[in-house]
Amino acid sequence: MEKLYEGKAKVLFPEGPDTLRVYFKDEATAFNAQKRGLIPGKGVVNNKVSATLFRYLEAHGVKTHFLEEVSDREMRVLRVEILPLEVILRFRAAGSFAKRYGVKEGTLLRAPLVEYSLKSDPLGDPLICPEAILALGLAAEEELSQVRTTTLKVGELLRDFFAQRGLDLIDFKLEFGKRQGEILLADEISPDTMRLWDQKTGEPMDKDRFRKDLGGVEEAYQEVLRRVLRE
Repeated sequence: MEKLYEGKAKVLFPEGPDTLRVYFKDEATAFNAQKRGLIPGKGVVNNKVSATLFRYLEAHGVKTHFLEEVSDREMRVLRVEILPLEVILRFRAAGSFAKRYGVKEGTLLRAPLVEYSLKSDPLGDPLICPEAILALGLAAEEELSQVRTTTLKVGELLRDFFAQRGLDLIDFKLEFGKRQGEILLADEISPDTMRLWDQKTGEPMDKDRFRKDLGGVEEAYQEVLRRVLRE
């Protein structure tokens, strides 16, 4: 099948006018693709974790582009027009946020914080304020309001989901798309796009193990998958 698009972690294949097939790769990148590597089995983990979480969110009233798992590494999704934004929800200070404000990693924020960044590899995905999003026409005011409301709802649902599995959700990134005038949660939700710390040890169980050369990356991803699939 001729590919429609290949990104850092996924390949998109057209299946028809309304659907795409998403193939999850094992390649890993960090720091705007300045660091590259391979995490064996990552594609399988991210596909299965994403599919499970999309189904969980759909069951709780969140509309997504997800349709079904096709194979260990593939899912079928609705075609959407992706908003050129990454939406970050933070519960604790970590990563670029902690560095930006000189805050100790793990510091609990007084309220969940929603941030936006412009999807642009050449610019390094810079932070962008809501006023700039509206001024540039990247999203309409009602669309941005819906994105924020949905992000906070997703955060509440995922935080509870992972807490029941011994994991602390620190922060995560979402992407949204438009289809027939409706805003849908899109892309993926996986250890690539969130920070998860083990509640007992405080050890990161996500892509930070790759970013920071902590070792045990493959094992951490597999452990997250095991806990996510646990009933």
